[in-house]
Amino acid sequence: MTQQADQMMPVLFLSHGSPTMPFDNVPARDFLMRLGSRLPRPQAILCVSAHWEAALPSITASRAPATIHDFHGFPDALYDLQYDVPGDPELAARIAAMLEAGGINALQNSERGLDHGAWSPLMLIYPQSDIPVLQLSLIQRGSPLDHIAVGRLLASLRREGILLVASGGAVHNLRAVEWNGRAAPPDWAQDFDCWLQAAIASGDLGVLADYRRQSAAAPLAHPTEEHLMPVFVALGAAAGTADKAPGRQIHASFTFGSLGMAAYAWGLD
Repeated sequence: MTQQADQMMPVLFLSHGSPTMPFDNVPARDFLMRLGSRLPRPQAILCVSAHWEAALPSITASRAPATIHDFHGFPDALYDLQYDVPGDPELAARIAAMLEAGGINALQNSERGLDHGAWSPLMLIYPQSDIPVLQLSLIQRGSPLDHIAVGRLLASLRREGILLVASGGAVHNLRAVEWNGRAAPPDWAQDFDCWLQAAIASGDLGVLADYRRQSAAAPLAHPTEEHLMPVFVALGAAAGTADKAPGRQIHASFTFGSLGMAAYAWGLD
C-alpha cells in the first residue's frame, strides 16, 4: 500500500475495558460507537494491543486474520462475536522493513489473528468490518522508551492513510475492579487518571516514560505495565511527525469502579 492520504491520520490511545464492552451499557461504549464519525476513513488500521507481547515486535500478516477470544468465563454470546476484517500481508512486510531499517528487529506472523484488545473497540468504531486491520505486538519486558522508539519509526504511516490505534487501559487493576456493582472510582484511580491527562497534554515524554516514579498512584493504577504500554507507541508515533500535535483527552469515564476508560488523540480536530 503506497497510496498517499489527503490528510495525515490521527493517532489514538483507547481504553478497551472488559471483553464484554460490545454489550455493556456504559459511557465508553457509546463513545466508541460515535468515534468513527469523527475520524477520517483510513486505508488500513495498525493496532497495538495490551494483549499481545512478544520477544520481538511482531506483525500479523494474514490476509484474513481470525477473531481470537482470548478470555474465559464470559457469556456465550461473547464467543459468537466475529470481526471478519481483511488483513494486508504486503503492508505487514513493509512495516517489518521499516522497523528493521530503524534498527529494531521485527517478525511477521501469518498465523495469529486479532485479540479482543483490537477487535472489541474496532468493531464498535468500524462495524462494517471492511477496513484492513493489522496488529503489532508489544515488546515483552520492553520499557516505555523501547515502545516510544517503535512508534517513532511508524510515524510516517500516518501520511499514507493508516490509522494507528493503541489499545490498553488508562487505569487497569483487575484486583480492584467491582464487577458486580457501580462503585465510585477510588481516589488512587482518579489521581492517576488526572495525572495521565496532564502529562499527555504537556507532551513531556521523559515524564511519561518515568510514570512509575512520577505518579504516586501508578503502582495501584498499573500493578503490571502491559495495559499502559500501548500509549508509548502512540506517543512515539505522534512525536515522530513534524507537526508534533499535542495529545488531548477525548473521553473520560470509569467502569466497574476502578477501570479507567479514558481515550486520547493526537492530530484529531
